[in-house]
Amino acid sequence: MDEQAGLPNLHFVLVHGVCHGAWCWYKIRCLMEKSGHKVTCLDLKSAGIDQSNPNTILTFDEYNAPPLTRFLSNLPDNEKVILVGHGAGGLSLTDAIHRFARKIRMAIYVAANMLKHGSDQDIKDHLKGLISASIPVPYMEQGDPDVSEYGEVADLEYGMGLDQPPTSIIIKEEFQKRLLYHMSPKEDTILASMLLRPGPVRALKGARFEGGKDADSVPRIYIKTLHDQMLKPMKQEQMIKRWQPCQVLVLESDHSPFFSTPSLLLDLISKGAAASF
Repeated sequence: MDEQAGLPNLHFVLVHGVCHGAWCWYKIRCLMEKSGHKVTCLDLKSAGIDQSNPNTILTFDEYNAPPLTRFLSNLPDNEKVILVGHGAGGLSLTDAIHRFARKIRMAIYVAANMLKHGSDQDIKDHLKGLISASIPVPYMEQGDPDVSEYGEVADLEYGMGLDQPPTSIIIKEEFQKRLLYHMSPKEDTILASMLLRPGPVRALKGARFEGGKDADSVPRIYIKTLHDQMLKPMKQEQMIKRWQPCQVLVLESDHSPFFSTPSLLLDLISKGAAASF
């Protein structure tokens, strides 16, 4: 890959989206390590092999802090990493660049939620397409998946009681391929159907980012997925316009290019990373 030929060995930290886990990056990790890079794949709380109950995770700090915040806190001061986030993992990237700007060489958002502050203006009605409109679930308006055309596509759990907002969510298995993996190999969609876990939506809706005076010093790349049925290109473009990254790259992919186009995704990640030198 020409983009990688001139790159030194880098340390990439890969952050999954809601309901996924570190496992979803297995193809990208293999390709990166073959190219000589160091790769860290993290399970956010209640995801992957972390057995925490998502219905008990009620704040974004609880969801994000143990794996990513602790990792960056323990990173030596002379080491910088490149963060790569997918879907709602973009929230974790933004939190990280507000907190640890000096330890982050670049943040790369892959079909991800890229919101500078996560203010109340941003975080509302994101899941209105996943859930009945009668259920008030504040979340990211600019990242609204808008899949209401398919009906009710998600299963909800109400860990705090039926009179409270839902605490976790997962897309029903019969809609997963259509919305997340419609261009992905069958073996990957089957793998995902066995490993996806409910995501702590109560925690995600509370994401807020402020006070990071160095946040804008971290270069950001956005990789736009042109055939995305979950976070449609128009919604991605709205986020890009509101918080302009230094570069926008495009990929002929569904919502999950780590499955559908891993080599092309790595090409774009490498192209973006090269811009940090």
